[in-house]
Amino acid sequence: MSSELKNEKKSLVLALILGMSINALWCWLSLPGYGFSIFVVIALVLSAQMLYQDYLNSPIAEDMPLVGLACFFLGAFGHSAFARAAYPDGGSNFFSILVTMGLMLWVAYRMGKSSQVEETEVSEH
Repeated sequence: MSSELKNEKKSLVLALILGMSINALWCWLSLPGYGFSIFVVIALVLSAQMLYQDYLNSPIAEDMPLVGLACFFLGAFGHSAFARAAYPDGGSNFFSILVTMGLMLWVAYRMGKSSQVEETEVSEH
């Protein structure tokens, strides 16, 4: 596995964690009974810092910003679906589940497509 692919996957995981952390803070403010955790704030700060450092230190592929944004929303909507299932007073999680599934399929398609392009580039050289 090349280091560029490893950095891209790391960036996508950090975007996912960032989305989950921001949604957890939002749930703490908006859902009754949802407790505050300092670990959410720590995860938010560390993932944002690491994502920014990764942005400064390594080049970004063409489609990675869009996939990274999708991973951010995947984390946010995924955590929202989980929180609303755990705390039904917050409302339905149907929309969150649909968006999460759609984003998961789209990210999987894009990542599969980019890995196929990389395989053909490697085989050509």
